[in-house]
Amino acid sequence: MTVIEMAVGDEGSRFNTVVAIALITTLLMVLLLPMAFAAGKETSYSAYEDSSDASQLSDVRTTLGPRGAQIGDDVESQGYNIANTISTPMLVNDWKKPHLTMLLIVGPEKPIDETEAQAIYDFVTKEGGKVVVAADNSNANTLAGMFGLTYYDAPLYDSQQTYGIINEDGDEFMHPTNVWGLHSINKDDSEMQDSEKSTGCSDQMIENKILDSCRMPMMFRQPTGIKVGALETDDPESSDYIERDINVLSYASKAAFIDIARDGKEGTLENDAPGDIALTVRIDYPGIVTSDLLRGAAGDSDSGIGDLTVTGSIVFVADDEVFANQYWTLSRAMEAGLSDECTGATCWQNELTGGDFWQGNHAYFHALIWDMMELDNNDLANTIKNQRDNFNIVFDESRHVTGVASQPFIETISTIVLLTSDDFLKWLIILNLGLLLLVSIMVVPEKANWRHVFDLTRFRERPTKLDATQYRQRVQKALFSKVRVFYDLTRDQMALKSPAEVQQMIGDPRLVELAYSTTRTYSPQELRELLTSIRRWGKK
Repeated sequence: MTVIEMAVGDEGSRFNTVVAIALITTLLMVLLLPMAFAAGKETSYSAYEDSSDASQLSDVRTTLGPRGAQIGDDVESQGYNIANTISTPMLVNDWKKPHLTMLLIVGPEKPIDETEAQAIYDFVTKEGGKVVVAADNSNANTLAGMFGLTYYDAPLYDSQQTYGIINEDGDEFMHPTNVWGLHSINKDDSEMQDSEKSTGCSDQMIENKILDSCRMPMMFRQPTGIKVGALETDDPESSDYIERDINVLSYASKAAFIDIARDGKEGTLENDAPGDIALTVRIDYPGIVTSDLLRGAAGDSDSGIGDLTVTGSIVFVADDEVFANQYWTLSRAMEAGLSDECTGATCWQNELTGGDFWQGNHAYFHALIWDMMELDNNDLANTIKNQRDNFNIVFDESRHVTGVASQPFIETISTIVLLTSDDFLKWLIILNLGLLLLVSIMVVPEKANWRHVFDLTRFRERPTKLDATQYRQRVQKALFSKVRVFYDLTRDQMALKSPAEVQQMIGDPRLVELAYSTTRTYSPQELRELLTSIRRWGKK
């Protein structure tokens, strides 16, 4: 007895199998591609990489974070609320109280795109947000361009404002890419009086927040430069005019140049040396109206929620390592061979009186951040100002390479937040994706559904073979059908055509011979070649 097995629903099973394979392949690619991208790359300039690595920002997070933490003997934490964004800074305008929030973008390892840049621009100019961008390449240029600035994409050499590093042998190493700059807090360098320029910010001035008429030294390591330009919106006659106050907080020396040619030579024609290369630029947007808890008339009670006038601020710094652990505190810097005094040909202590010792870059940025925040806003309620954790500092971790295992999760969250910023909807999307994958796997049957048929009558049946004498007729029929369809004719219209007309319609001598020759014989190989010609006929 012969058993013939017939598959029922075989096409459906194959489709489900293909769907399952496609989903599994997609899942593997989603997991493996981000992991491959992150493999072999170390996370740098991250505030959440808890290590003593000099290229991390863990000291920055500690000294800016909750009260009680301390680095060294005298660097105490500032008490701000610390957070991070691992997806994209595009959502800054959805954050709670943007006017009390600062975004820190340090060392962007991938470019800030147009959408993100526009969101950050609105965050500063419309919401009163605060931003600090520190980069030494062109990855931040899309954002900087919206504020009229441009980062050079080459290192800065400055033979005058240079400091030395003591190596392990006790020898001092000087290099023109190790640059220092004297920084004001909120005034343009060119607008400061000589007495203000020569006054160093003392500990007492910093403690009492007298920051308008003094300068502080800050260390850079292999910075680039910033070119300051104008915007159309700077014209008061423009319909898009936005009031702003742009201040270059520090310049490189007149002898500085940008090593575009990468040869380290000042005289190279390609190397840009305009004489006004900015190291740090601050732009303020005053008069932004938002809503918050207001201070009472007597100052001892709150008067409720009302309109609050705030200032949006953004600072661009020409180096990311100004925030690195190696430069943040004096104790860590001295371990790396730096000193609190400059020993170069031109030093900051020769230009300042009082407060002229470098204490680590934290001293300057702590003062700058205090000045940018609304801590001196007399209209803001004291219950908010007196508690520093009401003010947020958010580290942008989306610009950095993360760990191999966490990279797929980071990329997934980055994609989802592009769809929505609502917390409930974000997790709902993730849950739905998981359920969709689970259902797709479940609908694939474990094995094919076979039906066994027992039929003795089929035992002697054989497939009917085509008569070889009909091969040419079938090829001729295919040719006539192709010609009829090509010329858009019905069967009756085709039948009324004379042989001469049909031959003219065909055009190809070999195919005309196939259609009308009664003496020509063809081998199977020739007929296969003619079938190929028929397929190609009518195509250009």
